[in-house]
Amino acid sequence: MTSTSAASEPLAPQAVYRQRLTARSGQLASLDSRRRRSGTLRLAVFAIVGALTWFAIQGTLPLWPVSIPLATFIALVWWQSQIEREMECARRAIAFYERGLARLENRWQGGGETGDRFIDPHHPYSVDLDIFGRASLFELLSTARTRGGERVLADWLRAPGNPPDLISRHQAIHELRPLLDLREQLAVLGADYRVGVNPEHLTAWAATPALPFPPALRRAAFALSVVMACALVWWITTAFVGIIATRVTIGVGAAVGILGLSVRTRVLAIAAAIQEPAHDLDLLSRLLELLERQSFASPRLAQLSAAIRTASGKSASHRIAHLRRLMELLDSRDNYILRIIGPPLLWTTQTAMAVAAWHAENSPLIPQWLEAVAEMEALSSMANYWYEHPEDSLPEFVFDLDSPDLEPPRFEAEAVGHPLLSAERAVRNDVSLAAPLRLLVVSGSNMSGKSTLLRAVGVNAVLALAGGPVRARHLRLSRLSIGASIRTMDSLEEGHSRFMAEILRLKQILELSAPALFLLDELLHGTNSHDRAIGAEGIVRALLARGALGIATTHDLSLASVADQLAPAAANVHFEDRLENGRLVFDYKMRPGVVTRSNALDLMRAAGLDV
Repeated sequence: MTSTSAASEPLAPQAVYRQRLTARSGQLASLDSRRRRSGTLRLAVFAIVGALTWFAIQGTLPLWPVSIPLATFIALVWWQSQIEREMECARRAIAFYERGLARLENRWQGGGETGDRFIDPHHPYSVDLDIFGRASLFELLSTARTRGGERVLADWLRAPGNPPDLISRHQAIHELRPLLDLREQLAVLGADYRVGVNPEHLTAWAATPALPFPPALRRAAFALSVVMACALVWWITTAFVGIIATRVTIGVGAAVGILGLSVRTRVLAIAAAIQEPAHDLDLLSRLLELLERQSFASPRLAQLSAAIRTASGKSASHRIAHLRRLMELLDSRDNYILRIIGPPLLWTTQTAMAVAAWHAENSPLIPQWLEAVAEMEALSSMANYWYEHPEDSLPEFVFDLDSPDLEPPRFEAEAVGHPLLSAERAVRNDVSLAAPLRLLVVSGSNMSGKSTLLRAVGVNAVLALAGGPVRARHLRLSRLSIGASIRTMDSLEEGHSRFMAEILRLKQILELSAPALFLLDELLHGTNSHDRAIGAEGIVRALLARGALGIATTHDLSLASVADQLAPAAANVHFEDRLENGRLVFDYKMRPGVVTRSNALDLMRAAGLDV
């Protein structure tokens, strides 16, 4: 019974990734062997084609036997291109699992998309909590293939979601979590893991007024191009160029020229407007096609899936693929052959007219397609993170939808840890902030874990209010606005000192919509102890008066006395260290009460300073 039960247990993500990495590596080796064999065979067939052609030229053989090895050679060229395409997909799958293993083994820092473009030094918590940048929460989470997917994920991390949205995201990532095959297929769609459709350009193009050419004008352009082609063939193939053939050709050419000149300005404008939005349409069409093939049960995923399925006619992926083919035709006008035959055949004009017709029919649907794909990718990123961290849990929300203003703020976490630390390094603590207790004053020596506790609480709150899993055995929270003052820095550009920057951040936190979760590290430590004590007490009292809850760390034990005065709304906790064989040892466990010793001198001596 025991062996059967063990056999039925799912494999750990790391084991699954290694198995699949081995399988994809074996597949790549097999494909490479086939590619080499096909290359050798192709060379042999090419030699046969050359030999038969030589004998045919010499008159020894008729010419028709050359066609058989020539057709074989063409088939081998096509076969080898298919093999190389499969090899590229295998390489991308290998890279996908290598990146997954790097995340699981804590080697992911700097290897993914950092989200630097979302960094905002004035945001109330993103810089302090390492939400964006190298080795950030965004880099750990994001597996998005498009810039739109990255933007949606960033938006979720920058602002708390509405209660119904958070519940629907939970249902969606719960369904997406086991769909590893889907995530692998998404990963192999493009050559670069970070390449993406730029939704801003495509949406802006879709928002421009639709001004299609009149159907009669399109039919006239097509008819003129056909007549012109026939006239040219007639003129070229006439044994003696006749007057009638010449006149007909010149007349049709004049009509073509007049039509082309009459719409030239608009045609060039259409061609220029579509160039930038058309980047990566192939990736977008394949993303849409992949998602169209999926069927989902959760309400939000079903809704997003319906958004990319048109009620009638062709699918979104087919329509985007059609636009991509039109762009290929438009770009081909630079081909040296089409530079000659394109103008009389109205090549650019007809293609631009087709693009305008596509725009008129489909532009209203483009924003919903892009948003659906973007949200699918953001949800997939959350689901992938949860798959790789099965010990994490979905938070429990305490929302009063009928009376949100009367909703008591709370943040209650059991065994909460920092998601950006490896499981081996992270030390977990219980943190409970709920009425009547709404403030924890954390004292402790340097490097004992005070700032890490703030970031662990903050990052998990961000994850929870984005709709994702959290690094805690259990987390129960209400809707909260997050504010942090942990890494405030001076700004030469804005003329602010570090202390002024901290004051401005504290003002920003005080102005957050209630209720707020505040995380304050070494409150007002940029000024003297007298002003710090008075200012810190006033700030925490003002925050509590506004219904906020949070944590404040301190080296100045005067703030610890404030916690005693505010009891039971506030309590003191601390971190300890001990000296063992001349070395400072930290256990990073939070304990009740105020710290009783300092390690500043010990740290200076350990660093070699004679104090």
